[in-house]
Amino acid sequence: MPSSLEIFANLFYLVSVVLAARNSVHTWAVGLVGCVLFGWLFFSVQLYADVTLQVFFIATSLLGWWSWLRGRQGEALPISRAGSAGLGLALLLAVVVAGAYGALLHYFTDAYAPFIDSLVLTFSVLAQLLLMRRKLETWYGWLLVNTLAVPLFASRELYLTAFIYLLFWCNAWYGLYRWRRELNAQTA
Repeated sequence: MPSSLEIFANLFYLVSVVLAARNSVHTWAVGLVGCVLFGWLFFSVQLYADVTLQVFFIATSLLGWWSWLRGRQGEALPISRAGSAGLGLALLLAVVVAGAYGALLHYFTDAYAPFIDSLVLTFSVLAQLLLMRRKLETWYGWLLVNTLAVPLFASRELYLTAFIYLLFWCNAWYGLYRWRRELNAQTA
């Protein structure tokens, strides 16, 4: 049976993710509440990389909120594409950092699945940075994150969270579809 903390964390985060796919600036405010609740939840089940990730999400949610409202010379930031060279380098860096952080957690804490948890962390950071800049490729990042996170959370008996992350995976496909459509309309 999921705890009330897990239920409320998922509820807020689910609403936030749906709002992101719909390209709504309200994603950031709702997401802040979900991040605080998830940080507390993940700490209680020894997923420390995910706690670190929630702290990152809190900071970037504030920055993303501002960026989406006034990101380009006081105007709302439009959807755009990321450059392939920079994106490739960012992916490589995410894997290297995940390996290093996973090793740190493995050797110095009682963390559960430190390397997978660290991959969820680093790929989430990358996807969040892309989301903050309204880059279409954010949705590919979230697809990867959710593919890793669903079995990780299920293995810690966070079945509700695993299910919600499965919904996030579906929502990432929806977000990719909507943002592609909006990007095509912007350039037309």
